[in-house]
Amino acid sequence: MKEIVLDTETTGISVKEGHKIVEIGCIELENLIPTKNKFHCYLNPERKVSEKALEIHGYTDNFLSNKKKFSEIVDDFLSFIKGKRLIIHNAEFDLSHLNHELKLIEKNKIDNEVVDTLVLARAKFPGSSVSLDSLCKRYRIDNSKRAQHSALIDCDLLAKVYINLIDQKEPTLNFQNQDEKSNSLMSEKILYFKKVVQISEKEIKKHNEFLKKNLKKNYFS
Repeated sequence: MKEIVLDTETTGISVKEGHKIVEIGCIELENLIPTKNKFHCYLNPERKVSEKALEIHGYTDNFLSNKKKFSEIVDDFLSFIKGKRLIIHNAEFDLSHLNHELKLIEKNKIDNEVVDTLVLARAKFPGSSVSLDSLCKRYRIDNSKRAQHSALIDCDLLAKVYINLIDQKEPTLNFQNQDEKSNSLMSEKILYFKKVVQISEKEIKKHNEFLKKNLKKNYFS
């Protein structure tokens, strides 16, 4: 299944105060592995960036002044996320801003399935800090490049955090006609990005031939 890790940066916190999006970043995952497909853009919000937001992401009014408007990239954005599950940290924030922008240009709200990693983290670590930085520290994920917020950098970090939050383990070989799946134990030192290895049809065929040969040999010995 394909999923989209999504993050936005804005001019401020509240859409009720007219704040808008200045950056959208998306990274596509297929079976939890990042593909080469990404969506990224800076946007001209047609309003000033608040001082607090400027401290967070560092995008000045001058930098954003010559960027495209949301209406100019919306079709490409919607096409990129169409039919895919969205993975967002604090989804209420990002979706409220995205849906506000869509409403302004008379587009329908986003109706994708959404996984909020903030909710997952709160359930898994009640009472603990569950910011993206805190989760990176917990899972020993290097976030040294995150001096300021950036949508694509945050997406990359969140993808790794997400894999840990759902307890994705190293997959075992999954052969045809195999009724039971065994779980391989992970080393405690391996704390993020468990690589998923796809098994080819040729490898499956060789394995089945090996099993038939050895089962027959053991049966008659």
